[in-house]
Amino acid sequence: MKFAHVTLAVKNLEESIKFYKEIVGLPVVKRFAAGPDVEIAFLGEGETLVELLENNNLENIDLGKDISIGFTVESLGKMMEFIENKGIEIHSGPFQPNPTTRFFYVLDPNGLKIQFIEHK
Repeated sequence: MKFAHVTLAVKNLEESIKFYKEIVGLPVVKRFAAGPDVEIAFLGEGETLVELLENNNLENIDLGKDISIGFTVESLGKMMEFIENKGIEIHSGPFQPNPTTRFFYVLDPNGLKIQFIEHK
């Protein structure tokens, strides 16, 4: 069994695609209407993708406060500078739980914690 994708319900598909393309660096793999009020976009590279689902019939989106999605970066310092230059606030961190791992969090447009991790 392989992990295929994670689905995120989003308030605004355009805003979320922009975040995941420009900030995280994920390309759009496919995008399509899945009914009269539902649009889906898959982003990523390789086998595991992020699925963004906008359903105009949903009144509230609750992604939960205790979940995050992590992405590996080559340089945490460069990523922090990039994030700040984009006008995005660092939610928390940076943290260094051991000598070889450092990370920090930002929030995506829907309030989901996105973790950027550097492994040395």
